Amino acid sequence: MSTAPPSDIWPYEPVRVGLVGAGPWARAMHARMLAAGPETALSAVWARRPEAAAEVAGPYGAPVAASFEELLDRCEAVAFAVPPAVQAALAPRVAAAGRALLLEKPLGADLDAANAVAEAVAHHGVISQLVLTKRYHPATRAFLAEAATREVTGARSCYLHGAFLGGEFATSWRLEHGALLDLGPHLLDLLDSAVAPIVSVRATGDPRRWTELTCEHENGAVSQASLSGAVRLPRARTRVELFGPGEELVYDTADIDHEECWPVLRREFATAVRTGKGTGIDAAHGLHLQKLLDQAART
Repeated sequence: MSTAPPSDIWPYEPVRVGLVGAGPWARAMHARMLAAGPETALSAVWARRPEAAAEVAGPYGAPVAASFEELLDRCEAVAFAVPPAVQAALAPRVAAAGRALLLEKPLGADLDAANAVAEAVAHHGVISQLVLTKRYHPATRAFLAEAATREVTGARSCYLHGAFLGGEFATSWRLEHGALLDLGPHLLDLLDSAVAPIVSVRATGDPRRWTELTCEHENGAVSQASLSGAVRLPRARTRVELFGPGEELVYDTADIDHEECWPVLRREFATAVRTGKGTGIDAAHGLHLQKLLDQAART
């Protein structure tokens, strides 16, 4: 449930958010979302390559921080758009500085790193929120609300695309770890929310080509999840099918506009920072998902 004020008028000062990273996702989503306001303001951008940071910051008139420490001085919250290993190395420093965190999934490249992030957030008592994109779309929320009224005994799902075959999103960490770490958090989160908490997960296949997950849920239901970033499709396919004694319930992103996610994400993060009340889609939830990913990777 949203914690944002019901009015369209933003009642607080904009949250000054610093952005770490200057890759394709920082350019395509983070920078323009944070700069759009009125809930947030892009206060600075920092990346290991200053020229890349300048390309991201320039269109919005945001300054380029000369160092990570300068970024922290310029903001009250930090958004990450970097590989998981980099996020996990820097996020505890953000928490220790008392800044809120807008985190990418997965929290880290492995369970130990993710645990360190979640522990730092909890220890310092700062607000955190995960960019689980689809969770902020009205269609997703309508699906999850309806799923909560159903008895589910089984589910099938998939998240498939061809971004790993080439292009700017075929980044080194995605090619190394494959769809399990990149797409897995999204699909496991949807199944965990729509069916019941996942208590165990097994994986077969190669995460760099195709991975099949079998999940057992707290309510006794079983679900399947197919993941691949290396199949040729005209566009990404995300679909969840729920089955039980009643009619099937289907969630499909084919016709949704992902641009509708960003204002919701921005407003809920800023509201959490200003009120001190998180949404529950936070670092602790990210650690739960990472434990499932680790369990799958070990099978």
